[in-house]
Parts: sequence; structure tokens; C-alpha cells
Amino acid sequence: MNKKMLESKMKLFGDTNVTLAKAIEISPQSLSSKKNETHGKEFTQSEILKIKRRYSLSPTEINDIFFAN
Repeated sequence: MNKKMLESKMKLFGDTNVTLAKAIEISPQSLSSKKNETHGKEFTQSEILKIKRRYSLSPTEINDIFFAN
């Protein structure tokens, strides 16, 4: 996961952890855990889809953000 790239998209769209979490229907704490990959937490496919739609992400951006090593 490329946390910095996701956070740059969030800033570009004026989102905070609270506003993005609300948009994808999870708690801000859960969002933080997923961004930091704490305790093996990862974004679900439905959460990735909601983020894709919110930020109009291309397939390359999705891959770069969520599937980067």
C-alpha cells in the first residue's frame, strides 16, 4: 500500500481521515489502521471501489496505491 499517494489524493480532494472514512462507511480508526497496515488490516474490494469512484482513480492509480509493495 502506498500511503503517501492515498494521502495526496485525499488532500487534493480536501478529505481528512474523518471525511473519507464516512464516505466509505468505516470508522476513522479503521481507516487509519488500513492506511498504516496495522495488524494486517487491508482495504476491502468494496472500500477500494468507493475510493476509486470518489477520486476518479485510473486502474494504474488503484494498482499504485493499493497493490504497491
